[in-house]
Amino acid sequence: MAIDRRDYLRGMGAIGLTLAMPTPLWSQSNVIAGQARLDTLSDGNLVLPKSFILGEMSPPGADEILTRYGLAGDTLTPDCNVTLFRDGTRTVLFDAGAGADFMPTTGRLIEAFDTLGVDPFDVTDVVFTHAHPDHIWGLLDDFGDLSFPEADYHIGADEFAYWTDPNTVSTIGTERQSFAVGAANRLAEIADRIILFDDGAEVLPGIHSRATPGHTPGHMAFVVTVGREEIMVVGDAIGNHHIAFERPGWISGSDQDGTLGAKTRQMLLDQLAHDQMRFVGFHLPNGGLGRAEKRDEGFVFVGEDS
Repeated sequence: MAIDRRDYLRGMGAIGLTLAMPTPLWSQSNVIAGQARLDTLSDGNLVLPKSFILGEMSPPGADEILTRYGLAGDTLTPDCNVTLFRDGTRTVLFDAGAGADFMPTTGRLIEAFDTLGVDPFDVTDVVFTHAHPDHIWGLLDDFGDLSFPEADYHIGADEFAYWTDPNTVSTIGTERQSFAVGAANRLAEIADRIILFDDGAEVLPGIHSRATPGHTPGHMAFVVTVGREEIMVVGDAIGNHHIAFERPGWISGSDQDGTLGAKTRQMLLDQLAHDQMRFVGFHLPNGGLGRAEKRDEGFVFVGEDS
């Protein structure tokens, strides 16, 4: 009996889920309104030195904040939450995860699809917030083929221009040169089916773009209409649930333009807290869905599990 690639990948996802870890790999967050459904799927987690966010010299008070969140030591392990939106017509994935080549603790998205009962071949659209490895390297599977072969791909015009510019690899810094090479190679794989858009565009019905630069030059967030509610997919514009909320004006080493990233983060949190709009953060805990509340000189992330 012949086994096609779709059957093989679905089976490998189930085997990987069984062997890799005893707990489920889907995240707890979902919003359901009629035919519309938004889920967050876990792609695993990153393992990062604390200095990646705070720099080699932590700002005064940073360690105290991290301790209050139960984060001790020199390593952080942020979750990776990929958002899946279905409206009865389209199956839209926001970012593609890290794939197999970035970190051994990431690349679990296809297993999460299998657990949720969704076929990656049914994804109609992949919409990128930006082109860092944990968001775009999962575009290709272990065979070097597209993980979501039936999809159209959407990315902001400025982000696409930055990562496809041959000069980026020599100007991004040595520690991120592999980011540039990996992004350029993967974007080349979808050059014939990629759709570019600008700030404020209706990327797909019920999905509007919002320019949120700083983490990368062309980073985008997206406002997604789920039933009568609007939910924002913020990507890495808000990169963690502790320092980014309590001290949004601090420069983050994870942002390519730290000053612009801080300005964007403060603006977003002001709006989200004022409007009490729910949002999904790629690296926020427990699926990443929640709200921001103003508190003292900063904010606090109020997550929710469903």
